[in-house]
Formats: sequence, C-alpha cells, structure tokens
Amino acid sequence: METHIPIYDEALSLLKEFNQNETLLKHAYAVEGVMRFMARKLGEDQEKWGIVGLVHDLDYERFPEQHCIKVRDLLEERGWPEEYIRAVLSHGWGRCNDVEPKTTLEKVLFTIDELTGLIAAVAIIRPSRSMSDLETKSVMKKWKDKAFAAGVDRALIEKGAAMLGVQLPDLIADSIMGMREVSNRIGL
Repeated sequence: METHIPIYDEALSLLKEFNQNETLLKHAYAVEGVMRFMARKLGEDQEKWGIVGLVHDLDYERFPEQHCIKVRDLLEERGWPEEYIRAVLSHGWGRCNDVEPKTTLEKVLFTIDELTGLIAAVAIIRPSRSMSDLETKSVMKKWKDKAFAAGVDRALIEKGAAMLGVQLPDLIADSIMGMREVSNRIGL
C-alpha cells in the first residue's frame, strides 16, 4: 500500500473504530492537546504531533496484551508513514517494546503520556474538577504522594524529562496548558 500522510478526521475515526471506552478516548484527547501545545512551543508540526498523540493508544483497548505492538500492523495496513508509526511505538519503550524514543516528538510523547494521567487525577479531586484553575504546585504536591495515582510511573516521567532536558515543573506547566486547550473534550 502506498504511504500517505493521515489527516485528522481519518485519525479520529480510526481511534473511535478501535476504542469505545470513554476514559481511553479522553486520555487520547488529553495527550493530543499536550502534543499540539508542545509542537507549537517548539516550532514543530502541530497537526503531525496532534495526530500521533491522538492515536498513541490505538491498540490498547482491543489488544491490551499486544499494546505498542499490534498498532504497527493497524497503521501499516492503512498506509501511515513510518515516522508516525515509530513515534506511536516509542511511547511503549521499556514497557511494551524496545523502540527507544529518538526524535523530540517521540521523547515528548513518551514523557507526557503518563503525566497527563497524573494531571487529570489531580484536577478531578479539586473542588472545581477543572483544568482552568489547576496550578503546577498542586500537581507537584501530589507528585510527592506516591500513594496518589499510584499507577502513574513517575520514574518514567522523570526519565523522559531528563531525555528532553527540561525540569519537571516546567513540563507539568506546559502539560497543564495543553490540557486546558482540550478541557471540554476531556471533561475537565
């Protein structure tokens, strides 16, 4: 099949074809929002970064035992470029596969995937249940509480931040800003 650059509507349709779980869809939108924000901040292609963020967990709901593996077949069958496929695969580095993040896009996705979950968890417990008034210091406070959102791999986020050469509070602040842009889609 000939390679083509996917468009947003195609990516969204594909995501919804393979994922019906509302929580997983909201996570995809959150990651997309942060990826677009980071692309804009770094002068990169917002559409590409957003699409990669949107479909990063494409195979998770239907193929949990093959997460970050089955997605290659799903995207190759549809003619997606290797650059997009590799980026999606790289967020599973060290957990689901051995595709090490090399590009800035890959490193950002690897790092913020888990972080968006922590930020959403902090937002949910606030009285406002909103991203609009969430501050970095609130997330940092919960970061230190290992029992809070215990499933979030903080070491992985720290590893990604180091790969990117950014401080954790700065990364959290940028992720909050990206999630605010999609707050209506993620219910926060």
